[in-house]
Amino acid sequence: MKIGVISDTHGSLTAWRQVMEEYFATADLIIHSGDLLYHGPRNPLPEGYAPAELAEAINATSQPIIGVKGNCDAEIDQMLLQIPIQAPLAQIFTPHWKILVHHGHDFTADNLPSWATAYNLIISGHTHRPGIVYQDGRIFLNPGSPALPKDDGQTPTVAIIAGTTIELWNIRTGKLIQQTTF
Repeated sequence: MKIGVISDTHGSLTAWRQVMEEYFATADLIIHSGDLLYHGPRNPLPEGYAPAELAEAINATSQPIIGVKGNCDAEIDQMLLQIPIQAPLAQIFTPHWKILVHHGHDFTADNLPSWATAYNLIISGHTHRPGIVYQDGRIFLNPGSPALPKDDGQTPTVAIIAGTTIELWNIRTGKLIQQTTF
């Protein structure tokens, strides 16, 4: 099973289209960890900012999408989207993974609620900084942001999960930037 993981698109139709064409075209499932349509008051407008058109593109995606609510997502966004995004958490179970998806503004790896310790992969976004961290017997994955990256190199990124392997990709250069196997 191939899972595409994305976060913090913030209304960028340009970023969504690139990721779908170059990285997620053969994905069996897409996970979006929040902040889908609105850019937020602290962020600049991302390239290709077109939230209504992005909603249409998400709705037209042939793969199933599981999304959670980010701190910039609002009820009006749900009116445009045909996938539910109002839940703060999602659970996904595969042969290899017990996945918890959340946006990342409520808790982190350092203040993990006790009920979250049942998962071996915890996916969040929010910081716009990509990373794969192994801590306390589980993997914490932040796919970064393809639209508004905030790491030192401002690297637009997404992640791909294939079996027990997790990869982070720089979508500007097409280079693999981090990989781990569980």
